[in-house]
Amino acid sequence: MQSSAYHNQIIMDILVFSIIVFITAFLAGYYLTPKIRGLMLTKNLTAEPDHRSSHEKPTPNLGGIAFYVILMLSFYFISPYDPSDIVISLIPGLTILFIVGLKDDLMILAPLTKLLAQLAAVTLFVFHYWRKIDSLNGFMGIEDLDPILGGAIAIFIMVAIINALNLIDGIDGLAATVSIIMFSAFGWFFYAIESQFLFLVCAVMIGALLAFLRFNLSSKQKIFMGDTGSMILGFIIGVMAVSFLSLDIEALKRLPIRAENLPIVIGAILIIPFFDTVRVFFIRIAKKKNPFKPDRSHIHHIIIDTFSISHRRASFVLGVSNFLIIIFISYLGVTTSNWVLLIFFVCLLILFSVFFFIINKSSWFLRLKKRNSLMKK
Repeated sequence: MQSSAYHNQIIMDILVFSIIVFITAFLAGYYLTPKIRGLMLTKNLTAEPDHRSSHEKPTPNLGGIAFYVILMLSFYFISPYDPSDIVISLIPGLTILFIVGLKDDLMILAPLTKLLAQLAAVTLFVFHYWRKIDSLNGFMGIEDLDPILGGAIAIFIMVAIINALNLIDGIDGLAATVSIIMFSAFGWFFYAIESQFLFLVCAVMIGALLAFLRFNLSSKQKIFMGDTGSMILGFIIGVMAVSFLSLDIEALKRLPIRAENLPIVIGAILIIPFFDTVRVFFIRIAKKKNPFKPDRSHIHHIIIDTFSISHRRASFVLGVSNFLIIIFISYLGVTTSNWVLLIFFVCLLILFSVFFFIINKSSWFLRLKKRNSLMKK
Protein backbone atom coordinates (compact mmCIF):
# COMPACT_ATOMS: atom_id res chain seq x y z
CA MET A 1 0.00 0.00 0.00
CA GLN A 2 2.81 2.39 0.89
CA SER A 3 4.64 1.39 -2.28
CA SER A 4 1.58 2.24 -4.38
CA ALA A 5 1.18 5.62 -2.65
CA TYR A 6 4.88 6.38 -3.18
CA HIS A 7 4.60 5.48 -6.87
CA ASN A 8 1.56 7.72 -7.29
CA GLN A 9 3.43 10.57 -5.61
CA ILE A 10 6.32 10.16 -8.08
CA ILE A 11 3.87 10.29 -11.00
CA MET A 12 2.30 13.45 -9.60
CA ASP A 13 5.71 15.05 -9.05
CA ILE A 14 6.80 14.37 -12.65
CA LEU A 15 3.52 15.83 -13.96
CA VAL A 16 4.00 19.02 -11.93
CA PHE A 17 7.64 19.25 -13.02
CA SER A 18 6.67 18.73 -16.67
CA ILE A 19 4.26 21.66 -16.45
CA ILE A 20 7.03 23.84 -14.98
CA VAL A 21 9.42 22.69 -17.71
CA PHE A 22 6.81 23.39 -20.41
CA ILE A 23 6.06 26.91 -19.12
CA THR A 24 9.77 27.72 -18.73
CA ALA A 25 10.54 26.53 -22.27
CA PHE A 26 7.65 28.60 -23.62
CA LEU A 27 8.78 31.74 -21.81
CA ALA A 28 12.38 31.19 -22.91
CA GLY A 29 11.26 30.78 -26.52
CA TYR A 30 9.00 33.82 -26.26
CA TYR A 31 11.96 35.88 -25.04
CA LEU A 32 14.70 34.49 -27.30
CA THR A 33 12.88 34.36 -30.66
CA PRO A 34 12.28 38.12 -31.10
CA LYS A 35 15.81 38.81 -29.84
CA ILE A 36 17.21 36.50 -32.52
CA ARG A 37 14.94 38.09 -35.12
CA GLY A 38 16.11 41.60 -34.18
CA LEU A 39 19.76 40.57 -34.38
CA MET A 40 19.25 38.97 -37.81
CA LEU A 41 17.59 42.12 -39.13
CA THR A 42 20.37 44.30 -37.73
CA LYS A 43 23.03 42.15 -39.39
CA ASN A 44 20.94 41.81 -42.57
CA LEU A 45 20.91 38.01 -42.29
CA THR A 46 17.56 37.20 -43.87
CA ALA A 47 15.98 34.78 -46.35
CA GLU A 48 15.33 36.46 -49.67
CA PRO A 49 12.00 35.74 -51.44
CA ASP A 50 12.17 33.47 -54.52
CA HIS A 51 9.70 32.02 -57.05
CA ARG A 52 8.40 29.51 -54.46
CA SER A 53 8.07 31.99 -51.61
CA SER A 54 4.85 33.52 -50.38
CA HIS A 55 6.60 36.22 -48.37
CA GLU A 56 7.40 39.40 -50.26
CA LYS A 57 10.22 40.81 -48.14
CA PRO A 58 13.42 39.44 -46.60
CA THR A 59 12.64 37.45 -43.46
CA PRO A 60 14.95 36.21 -40.67
CA ASN A 61 15.34 32.44 -40.88
CA LEU A 62 17.39 31.46 -37.83
CA GLY A 63 14.58 30.75 -35.38
CA GLY A 64 16.07 27.29 -34.82
CA ILE A 65 18.80 28.87 -32.70
CA ALA A 66 16.23 29.21 -29.91
CA PHE A 67 15.47 25.46 -30.09
CA TYR A 68 19.13 24.59 -29.57
CA VAL A 69 19.64 27.03 -26.69
CA ILE A 70 16.45 25.94 -24.91
CA LEU A 71 17.31 22.26 -25.28
CA MET A 72 20.85 22.70 -23.98
CA LEU A 73 19.65 24.67 -20.95
CA SER A 74 16.82 22.24 -20.25
CA PHE A 75 19.20 19.28 -20.17
CA TYR A 76 20.80 20.73 -17.05
CA PHE A 77 17.48 20.68 -15.17
CA ILE A 78 15.96 17.43 -16.47
CA SER A 79 19.13 15.29 -16.46
CA PRO A 80 18.36 13.95 -12.91
CA TYR A 81 15.46 12.11 -14.58
CA ASP A 82 17.86 10.45 -17.05
CA PRO A 83 19.36 7.41 -15.27
CA SER A 84 20.58 5.96 -18.58
CA ASP A 85 22.48 9.15 -19.51
CA ILE A 86 20.69 9.44 -22.86
CA VAL A 87 21.50 13.15 -22.83
CA ILE A 88 25.20 12.40 -23.35
CA SER A 89 24.36 10.83 -26.72
CA LEU A 90 22.13 13.78 -27.72
CA ILE A 91 24.47 16.72 -27.22
CA PRO A 92 27.09 15.83 -29.91
CA GLY A 93 24.45 15.15 -32.56
CA LEU A 94 22.46 18.28 -31.75
CA THR A 95 25.63 20.40 -31.85
CA ILE A 96 26.70 19.00 -35.24
CA LEU A 97 23.27 19.69 -36.74
CA PHE A 98 23.14 23.14 -35.15
CA ILE A 99 26.47 24.17 -36.68
CA VAL A 100 25.72 22.69 -40.11
CA GLY A 101 22.17 24.05 -40.15
CA LEU A 102 23.39 27.50 -39.16
CA LYS A 103 25.95 27.50 -41.95
CA ASP A 104 23.37 26.25 -44.46
CA ASP A 105 20.90 28.99 -43.51
CA LEU A 106 23.63 31.61 -43.98
CA MET A 107 25.56 30.24 -46.96
CA ILE A 108 23.63 27.25 -48.46
CA LEU A 109 25.50 23.96 -48.30
CA ALA A 110 25.54 21.10 -50.79
CA PRO A 111 22.97 18.34 -50.05
CA LEU A 112 25.80 15.79 -49.64
CA THR A 113 27.44 17.92 -46.92
CA LYS A 114 24.20 18.06 -44.95
CA LEU A 115 23.61 14.34 -45.42
CA LEU A 116 27.07 13.48 -44.09
CA ALA A 117 26.47 15.73 -41.07
CA GLN A 118 23.13 14.04 -40.43
CA LEU A 119 24.72 10.59 -40.65
CA ALA A 120 27.42 11.62 -38.18
CA ALA A 121 24.86 13.06 -35.75
CA VAL A 122 22.52 10.07 -35.73
CA THR A 123 25.36 7.51 -35.68
CA LEU A 124 26.73 9.09 -32.52
CA PHE A 125 23.33 8.69 -30.91
CA VAL A 126 22.58 5.16 -32.13
CA PHE A 127 25.93 3.63 -31.27
CA HIS A 128 26.73 5.50 -28.06
CA TYR A 129 24.67 3.01 -26.04
CA TRP A 130 24.02 0.69 -28.96
CA ARG A 131 20.45 2.02 -29.16
CA LYS A 132 19.42 -0.30 -31.96
CA ILE A 133 16.09 -1.78 -32.95
CA ASP A 134 16.72 -5.42 -32.02
CA SER A 135 13.16 -6.70 -32.42
CA LEU A 136 9.98 -5.84 -34.28
CA ASN A 137 7.92 -7.77 -31.69
CA GLY A 138 5.99 -9.76 -34.29
CA PHE A 139 5.35 -6.96 -36.82
CA MET A 140 4.69 -8.80 -40.13
CA GLY A 141 5.81 -11.94 -38.32
CA ILE A 142 9.30 -10.55 -37.67
CA GLU A 143 10.76 -10.96 -34.21
CA ASP A 144 14.50 -10.58 -33.54
CA LEU A 145 16.78 -8.57 -35.84
CA ASP A 146 20.49 -8.85 -36.46
CA PRO A 147 22.29 -6.21 -34.31
CA ILE A 148 24.01 -4.61 -37.29
CA LEU A 149 20.77 -4.53 -39.26
CA GLY A 150 18.93 -3.08 -36.25
CA GLY A 151 21.51 -0.28 -35.94
CA ALA A 152 21.34 0.45 -39.68
CA ILE A 153 17.53 0.64 -39.56
CA ALA A 154 17.71 3.08 -36.62
CA ILE A 155 20.17 5.31 -38.53
CA PHE A 156 18.02 5.20 -41.67
CA ILE A 157 14.85 6.11 -39.74
CA MET A 158 16.49 9.09 -38.04
CA VAL A 159 18.07 10.47 -41.23
CA ALA A 160 14.74 10.02 -43.06
CA ILE A 161 12.86 11.90 -40.33
CA ILE A 162 15.37 14.77 -40.34
CA ASN A 163 14.97 15.23 -44.09
CA ALA A 164 11.20 14.76 -44.00
CA LEU A 165 10.85 17.55 -41.42
CA ASN A 166 13.14 19.72 -43.50
CA LEU A 167 11.02 19.18 -46.61
CA ILE A 168 7.63 19.99 -45.04
CA ASP A 169 8.97 23.27 -43.65
CA GLY A 170 7.60 25.06 -46.70
CA ILE A 171 4.76 27.17 -45.32
CA ASP A 172 4.22 29.17 -42.16
CA GLY A 173 3.39 27.06 -39.14
CA LEU A 174 3.33 23.60 -40.72
CA ALA A 175 6.57 22.06 -39.42
CA ALA A 176 5.99 23.50 -35.94
CA THR A 177 2.32 22.47 -35.80
CA VAL A 178 2.97 18.90 -36.94
CA SER A 179 5.97 18.63 -34.59
CA ILE A 180 3.85 19.74 -31.62
CA ILE A 181 1.36 16.98 -32.41
CA MET A 182 4.13 14.39 -32.82
CA PHE A 183 5.83 15.41 -29.56
CA SER A 184 2.45 15.28 -27.81
CA ALA A 185 1.87 11.73 -29.04
CA PHE A 186 5.36 10.55 -28.11
CA GLY A 187 5.10 12.35 -24.77
CA TRP A 188 1.89 10.55 -23.92
CA PHE A 189 3.40 7.15 -24.72
CA PHE A 190 6.61 7.84 -22.79
CA TYR A 191 4.55 9.04 -19.85
CA ALA A 192 2.56 5.79 -19.99
CA ILE A 193 5.72 3.69 -19.75
CA GLU A 194 7.28 6.07 -17.19
CA SER A 195 10.22 7.07 -19.40
CA GLN A 196 10.56 10.36 -17.56
CA PHE A 197 13.48 11.97 -19.40
CA LEU A 198 12.03 11.53 -22.89
CA PHE A 199 8.63 12.67 -21.60
CA LEU A 200 10.23 15.87 -20.26
CA VAL A 201 12.11 16.47 -23.53
CA CYS A 202 8.73 16.34 -25.30
CA ALA A 203 7.36 18.91 -22.84
CA VAL A 204 10.36 21.18 -23.51
CA MET A 205 9.93 20.98 -27.28
CA ILE A 206 6.18 21.62 -27.16
CA GLY A 207 6.74 24.75 -25.07
CA ALA A 208 9.52 26.03 -27.36
CA LEU A 209 7.47 25.34 -30.51
CA LEU A 210 4.35 27.08 -29.22
CA ALA A 211 6.44 30.18 -28.52
CA PHE A 212 8.00 29.96 -31.99
CA LEU A 213 4.55 29.67 -33.62
CA ARG A 214 3.57 33.01 -32.10
CA PHE A 215 6.19 34.70 -34.28
CA ASN A 216 6.23 32.34 -37.25
CA LEU A 217 2.53 33.06 -37.86
CA SER A 218 2.89 36.78 -37.20
CA SER A 219 2.62 39.25 -40.08
CA LYS A 220 4.81 41.89 -38.41
CA GLN A 221 7.32 39.81 -36.41
CA LYS A 222 7.71 36.83 -38.71
CA ILE A 223 10.68 34.50 -38.43
CA PHE A 224 11.41 31.10 -39.97
CA MET A 225 13.05 28.18 -38.16
CA GLY A 226 15.38 27.53 -41.11
CA ASP A 227 17.35 24.35 -41.66
CA THR A 228 18.84 24.89 -38.20
CA GLY A 229 15.43 24.44 -36.63
CA SER A 230 14.03 21.73 -38.91
CA MET A 231 17.10 19.51 -38.55
CA ILE A 232 17.09 19.86 -34.75
CA LEU A 233 13.36 19.03 -34.70
CA GLY A 234 13.89 16.06 -37.02
CA PHE A 235 16.75 14.77 -34.88
CA ILE A 236 14.78 14.90 -31.61
CA ILE A 237 11.69 13.35 -33.24
CA GLY A 238 13.98 10.65 -34.66
CA VAL A 239 15.31 10.03 -31.16
CA MET A 240 11.73 9.58 -29.95
CA ALA A 241 10.86 7.19 -32.79
CA VAL A 242 13.96 5.00 -32.38
CA SER A 243 13.61 4.97 -28.59
CA PHE A 244 9.97 3.94 -28.99
CA LEU A 245 10.86 1.10 -31.36
CA SER A 246 13.67 -0.15 -29.11
CA LEU A 247 11.65 -0.47 -25.89
CA ASP A 248 12.46 -3.41 -23.65
CA ILE A 249 9.98 -6.09 -22.66
CA GLU A 250 9.01 -4.49 -19.34
CA ALA A 251 8.21 -1.16 -21.03
CA LEU A 252 6.20 -2.90 -23.74
CA LYS A 253 4.02 -4.50 -21.06
CA ARG A 254 3.00 -1.03 -19.83
CA LEU A 255 1.98 0.17 -23.29
CA PRO A 256 -1.77 0.30 -23.97
CA ILE A 257 -1.23 -0.93 -27.55
CA ARG A 258 -0.10 -4.32 -28.87
CA ALA A 259 3.69 -4.53 -29.26
CA GLU A 260 3.53 -5.79 -32.86
CA ASN A 261 1.58 -2.67 -33.85
CA LEU A 262 4.31 -0.26 -32.69
CA PRO A 263 5.75 0.37 -36.21
CA ILE A 264 2.27 1.18 -37.54
CA VAL A 265 1.61 3.61 -34.68
CA ILE A 266 4.98 5.23 -35.43
CA GLY A 267 3.90 5.48 -39.06
CA ALA A 268 0.69 7.21 -37.98
CA ILE A 269 2.59 9.71 -35.84
CA LEU A 270 4.96 10.53 -38.72
CA ILE A 271 2.39 10.25 -41.51
CA ILE A 272 2.33 13.87 -42.72
CA PRO A 273 6.09 14.42 -43.22
CA PHE A 274 6.75 10.88 -44.47
CA PHE A 275 3.77 10.70 -46.82
CA ASP A 276 4.66 14.07 -48.33
CA THR A 277 8.36 13.20 -48.71
CA VAL A 278 7.78 9.81 -50.37
CA ARG A 279 5.09 11.24 -52.63
CA VAL A 280 7.21 14.22 -53.73
CA PHE A 281 10.29 12.09 -54.38
CA PHE A 282 8.24 9.64 -56.45
CA ILE A 283 6.68 12.42 -58.54
CA ARG A 284 10.01 14.15 -59.19
CA ILE A 285 11.75 10.92 -60.16
CA ALA A 286 8.81 9.95 -62.43
CA LYS A 287 9.19 13.33 -64.16
CA LYS A 288 12.97 12.73 -64.43
CA LYS A 289 13.71 15.65 -62.15
CA ASN A 290 16.20 15.97 -59.30
CA PRO A 291 14.30 14.65 -56.24
CA PHE A 292 16.13 17.16 -54.04
CA LYS A 293 15.31 20.18 -56.23
CA PRO A 294 12.53 22.22 -54.55
CA ASP A 295 9.22 22.84 -56.31
CA ARG A 296 5.54 23.30 -55.43
CA SER A 297 4.51 19.63 -55.55
CA HIS A 298 4.22 19.26 -51.76
CA ILE A 299 0.79 18.50 -50.30
CA HIS A 300 0.72 21.84 -48.46
CA HIS A 301 1.30 23.71 -51.73
CA ILE A 302 -1.43 21.68 -53.45
CA ILE A 303 -3.91 22.47 -50.66
CA ILE A 304 -3.08 26.19 -50.76
CA ASP A 305 -3.19 26.44 -54.57
CA THR A 306 -6.35 24.35 -54.96
CA PHE A 307 -8.50 25.74 -52.17
CA SER A 308 -6.96 29.26 -52.05
CA ILE A 309 -6.49 29.20 -48.28
CA SER A 310 -3.84 30.78 -46.07
CA HIS A 311 -0.72 29.13 -44.71
CA ARG A 312 -2.27 29.16 -41.26
CA ARG A 313 -5.39 27.28 -42.38
CA ALA A 314 -3.42 24.78 -44.45
CA SER A 315 -1.16 24.06 -41.47
CA PHE A 316 -4.21 23.69 -39.23
CA VAL A 317 -5.90 21.25 -41.64
CA LEU A 318 -2.79 19.07 -41.95
CA GLY A 319 -2.14 19.24 -38.21
CA VAL A 320 -5.68 18.17 -37.35
CA SER A 321 -5.48 15.38 -39.95
CA ASN A 322 -2.26 14.12 -38.36
CA PHE A 323 -3.83 14.24 -34.89
CA LEU A 324 -6.96 12.32 -35.95
CA ILE A 325 -4.93 9.63 -37.70
CA ILE A 326 -2.76 9.14 -34.60
CA ILE A 327 -5.85 8.81 -32.38
CA PHE A 328 -7.59 6.42 -34.77
CA ILE A 329 -4.59 4.13 -35.44
CA SER A 330 -3.60 4.09 -31.76
CA TYR A 331 -7.15 3.13 -30.80
CA LEU A 332 -7.18 0.30 -33.34
CA GLY A 333 -3.69 -0.73 -32.24
CA VAL A 334 -5.01 -1.78 -28.83
CA THR A 335 -6.90 -4.86 -30.03
CA THR A 336 -6.60 -5.10 -33.83
CA SER A 337 -4.37 -7.82 -35.24
CA ASN A 338 -1.15 -6.69 -36.91
CA TRP A 339 -1.96 -7.69 -40.48
CA VAL A 340 -5.46 -6.19 -40.39
CA LEU A 341 -4.13 -2.88 -39.04
CA LEU A 342 -1.30 -2.89 -41.58
CA ILE A 343 -3.71 -3.44 -44.49
CA PHE A 344 -5.97 -0.69 -43.17
CA PHE A 345 -3.00 1.70 -42.86
CA VAL A 346 -1.81 0.93 -46.40
CA CYS A 347 -5.34 1.52 -47.73
CA LEU A 348 -5.37 4.86 -45.90
CA LEU A 349 -2.11 5.87 -47.63
CA ILE A 350 -3.50 4.84 -51.01
CA LEU A 351 -6.66 6.86 -50.35
CA PHE A 352 -4.55 9.93 -49.52
CA SER A 353 -2.47 9.42 -52.67
CA VAL A 354 -5.58 9.23 -54.86
CA PHE A 355 -7.08 12.29 -53.17
CA PHE A 356 -4.04 14.49 -53.77
CA PHE A 357 -3.65 13.14 -57.30
CA ILE A 358 -7.23 14.14 -58.14
CA ILE A 359 -7.11 17.63 -56.64
CA ASN A 360 -3.65 18.27 -58.11
CA LYS A 361 -4.86 17.28 -61.59
CA SER A 362 -7.99 19.37 -61.14
CA SER A 363 -5.96 22.45 -60.23
CA TRP A 364 -3.63 21.77 -63.16
CA PHE A 365 -6.57 21.70 -65.59
CA LEU A 366 -7.95 24.89 -64.07
CA ARG A 367 -4.61 26.67 -64.48
CA LEU A 368 -4.32 25.40 -68.09
CA LYS A 369 -7.84 26.58 -68.92
CA LYS A 370 -7.16 29.98 -67.38
CA ARG A 371 -3.90 30.35 -69.29
CA ASN A 372 -5.57 29.40 -72.60
CA SER A 373 -8.38 31.87 -72.05
CA LEU A 374 -5.85 34.63 -71.37
CA MET A 375 -3.92 33.75 -74.54
CA LYS A 376 -7.09 33.98 -76.64
CA LYS A 377 -7.71 37.47 -75.31
